[in-house]
Amino acid sequence: MIIDAKDLIMGRLASFAAKQALRGETVDVINAEKVVITGSRKNVLERYIQKRDRGHPYSGPFFQRREEKLLKKTITGMLPHKQEKGRKATKNIKCYTGIPPQFQGKPVADTTKINVHNTRNFKYITLQELCSLLGRKQ
Repeated sequence: MIIDAKDLIMGRLASFAAKQALRGETVDVINAEKVVITGSRKNVLERYIQKRDRGHPYSGPFFQRREEKLLKKTITGMLPHKQEKGRKATKNIKCYTGIPPQFQGKPVADTTKINVHNTRNFKYITLQELCSLLGRKQ
């Protein structure tokens, strides 16, 4: 299953992808940098800065700053990682920035229900913007 993540809400996308992975499907998420996180820009940034600064720089916990890794960590957070089915489902999830050549021209899953334009919330920040503010290295 291929999911185009453009303008999708990150939490809803994560729960949808986690359910599909638990069913045994291979989930490929493309355009991971275009996922949106709802809420005011200031509050979202404060929450993620607090997560980034938690722990020790050498011993962790470590915080991902690349878009595809942060999205995959969010999706795997919705899986039962202590059980065998959760570990198997984690291996079935792949996230990509942009559209890789092997997925061009292939059909994508219908995700109109989790699109940000279907909600009343007009405050959001894209994952690419958030990661660049958190110190993503180019």
